[in-house]
Amino acid sequence: MAHTLTATSERSLALDNPVWSALTSDHTRFAEGDALARRYHPAVTPLAAIRDQSAEAYRALARLLGPGGVAGLLFDDPPAPPATWTTLRAVPLAQMVCSTPTPSTRQEAIERLGAAAVPAMIELAALTEPGPFGPRTWELGTYLGIYKSGQLVAMAGERVRCAGFAEISAVCTHPDHQGRGYAAVLMSVLMREMAARGETPFLHVRSDNAVAIRVYERLGFTLRRVIDLAVLQAAVA
Repeated sequence: MAHTLTATSERSLALDNPVWSALTSDHTRFAEGDALARRYHPAVTPLAAIRDQSAEAYRALARLLGPGGVAGLLFDDPPAPPATWTTLRAVPLAQMVCSTPTPSTRQEAIERLGAAAVPAMIELAALTEPGPFGPRTWELGTYLGIYKSGQLVAMAGERVRCAGFAEISAVCTHPDHQGRGYAAVLMSVLMREMAARGETPFLHVRSDNAVAIRVYERLGFTLRRVIDLAVLQAAVA
């Protein structure tokens, strides 16, 4: 069982299986699959989800992905796929929620990022590896960026949305511009906009990324639980 390390006030249990919750509610327009397994279109994000860890759900996921198909899943309990599956990567993530924001007051010129910025967004994500970022990821919500001398040097945006929660994701800063508070500025704007919509911000970060976790804690995020990310590959044949 995943360990609950701290408790925050919760309006629902949607965050126990956030991708499934999103793909069966707020993000159904991005969903492919059925009542047991769903995924986002791969150009949006390689995230997928199963309703539970039953053999039937894994079979449904295999049909959805196709032979040798790969997807990233978030698990409330440690992943236990059948022997026909290959676990390519397993990472414990800190799932953090912000019920009482303490946003940054620093001022920076911020731009909203859309289709025209996709090449720069993909380039920055490839350099900094904040998580998977595809050509349609920006469609999931608001994405903000900071440019310096015409170069995109920092960005942050929204990914999973469900049950009154909105996930901050793709938080990254070019290595030459780190330590200047850009991530906190961008996240603070997103958090204010989420609050205006009546949504509670949450995020996922590697549990061993102490630097990022300290930044998020200063913004008001607290640890909800540790959740497991697994990149799974279906049997080739």
